[in-house]
Amino acid sequence: MTDFKLLEDLCRARGISGQEAAVRELIMDQVKPYADQITLDNLGNLLVFKQGAERPKTKLMLSAHMDEVGFIVTHVTENGFLKVAPVGGIDKRVVPGKRVLVGDQGIPGVIGIQPIHLSKSEEREKTLLFDQLAVDIGASSRENALDHIALGDMVTFASVFDFSGGMVKSKAIDDRAGCAMLIELLREELPFDLHFSFVTQEEVGCRGAKAAAYSVAPEACIVVESTTAADIAGVEEEKQVCRVGGGAVISFMDRSTIYDRGYFRLAQQVGIRAGAKVQIKQAVAGGNDAGAIYVSRGGVRTIAVSLPCRYLHSAVGLIAQEDYESAKTTVRALAEAIASGETL
Repeated sequence: MTDFKLLEDLCRARGISGQEAAVRELIMDQVKPYADQITLDNLGNLLVFKQGAERPKTKLMLSAHMDEVGFIVTHVTENGFLKVAPVGGIDKRVVPGKRVLVGDQGIPGVIGIQPIHLSKSEEREKTLLFDQLAVDIGASSRENALDHIALGDMVTFASVFDFSGGMVKSKAIDDRAGCAMLIELLREELPFDLHFSFVTQEEVGCRGAKAAAYSVAPEACIVVESTTAADIAGVEEEKQVCRVGGGAVISFMDRSTIYDRGYFRLAQQVGIRAGAKVQIKQAVAGGNDAGAIYVSRGGVRTIAVSLPCRYLHSAVGLIAQEDYESAKTTVRALAEAIASGETL
């Protein structure tokens, strides 16, 4: 069953792209008792090897990214407000009024906008640009703000972790849920040797995965991700991409990767055979670390197993426990099949 304490700890940890240290330390503590080899590379990737009962016929890497979307402090105004830039793809419409935490100390703040009674009628209908927003930490002046924060500090959404009714709601489900699945798999006795990569900077261009794939040099890779579920009010069925409650999501193509066709079919078969629910991503959209991994060195046969998540890259995403279990079951079965040399 799902280790919800692990998932909560990972989601609560704070780490935008390039500042993943707290997340990495948490993962390190979790994997140390089970790993045969742990390597920390120059980009901050955590590369883990665990010996299984047999050597694999296909050298396989499983990968999940540690970073979350957020903001970075770029300027402090004379009256103590923080100007920020987005780190990763964040919809501007979901930002105003959100609670945030600033810097390593997690200084509480709120993303403020001009009051509605001071806005012109035409301005009220427009989505604000990021440079029109400011984070208010309650500072009285620039000097007072800089006593507590610094330029370059990270800003993350502040949200509670809630599990109720079979649903999890939290920030950073993308991709702490993927990290949690890999940790849970590492705890198990493995039938084959496996490589695991917990990588950095996915949200700003899959940079950590590029370095990890070069170092590990796998023949095949399973990327474990969270992906957009658009099964919400007002979205036509054919545009919903995938659905919460529909099971693990298998992609045939996105904007950065054309997935291995044999592994695409294999993932569906082994997932269902193992008792998991499996669905196909019904769009060519988005992208993930697979885009950097599958073109590494001489090429890597790559597939993604994703978790459907509503409200991705916002202050609170939503996933279903049954989908988490289906994704984990599919990843486990697919890893064994690929490592054994099975393909279609």
